[in-house]
Amino acid sequence: MERYAGGGRVASECRELARELGRYREPSVARSVFEVAVTAGPFALLWAAMWAALGAGYWAGLLLAVPAAGFLVRLFMIQHDCGHGSFFRRRRTNDWVGRAIGVLTLTPYGFWRRAHAVHHASSGNLDRRGIGAISTLTVREFQALSRRRRFLYRLYRHPVVMFGIGPAYLFVVQHRVPMGLARSGWQPWLSAMATNAALAGVVAAMIWLVGLGPFLLVQVPITLLAASIGVWLFYVQHQFEETFWARDPAWNVHEAGLHGSSHYDLPGVLRWFTANIGVHHVHHLCSGIPYYRLPQVLRDHPRIAATGRLTLMQSLRCVNRTLWDEDRRTLVSFREAASAA
Repeated sequence: MERYAGGGRVASECRELARELGRYREPSVARSVFEVAVTAGPFALLWAAMWAALGAGYWAGLLLAVPAAGFLVRLFMIQHDCGHGSFFRRRRTNDWVGRAIGVLTLTPYGFWRRAHAVHHASSGNLDRRGIGAISTLTVREFQALSRRRRFLYRLYRHPVVMFGIGPAYLFVVQHRVPMGLARSGWQPWLSAMATNAALAGVVAAMIWLVGLGPFLLVQVPITLLAASIGVWLFYVQHQFEETFWARDPAWNVHEAGLHGSSHYDLPGVLRWFTANIGVHHVHHLCSGIPYYRLPQVLRDHPRIAATGRLTLMQSLRCVNRTLWDEDRRTLVSFREAASAA
């Protein structure tokens, strides 16, 4: 599909496609309840198995942190769909399930939902960057920075920070205080403080039940691994070479949704654990589709399946795509930007 039409024929085609995809929006209550059960139940069992395994040696039980983190990521994806109002028919059900899961994922549901809505409304818009997205500079903006600020941006974009230190800080620290939505009033603060209070209660209860040391030995590795996986998924969804960025006059929400989001074509097991979030271009084009109906969209629309497709191996090359080249309309590495300069 042609790109960068700047509000012309392609933008019109994307709008029409978004309307067509609306027929996939209806959730199945039974399927949604089943998805919650087969995700929350195994997560609880794996947590208990890790705790029980501590007596036989920590490193053996630590292996269970990998699938446990996978189920925690999947719980976040259910929370994500609840935030879009797509997982259950009733908004109240979506919100309360999302709030409950938010305690487990360390994510204040109401605050996150607002920030994520801003992300969907501005993704790919160079004039509206800042909330709910990974900070991305253009080549010219980076070259205009002082040496100190260039260093800080490079540090921010370093894989150890982006996928290690950053996710831990985001979920453990930053989500405790809802900064970034100054115009949204008291609701984000209420969401964060209520989540913090519920989280404190759950943590206190678990420490009373299993002890402080065992709780930390089980929960910390699960949380840190799940956080890194989550940030990696979000990164690959938008930080790929042929993504879409444009200034306001040429930006269109539907075109940016389809071409500014990748189709992360993962192996079947990883697709299940990530709840089809890799079908992100369809999600941005029509965010009201429950994740379990996204594969049906790809089967019915093979042309969409080929748009923005990234395999697992191809996604590894996205790590060094750090600057947007407005002239070439592609993400480039620091080295490529320096060579062009």
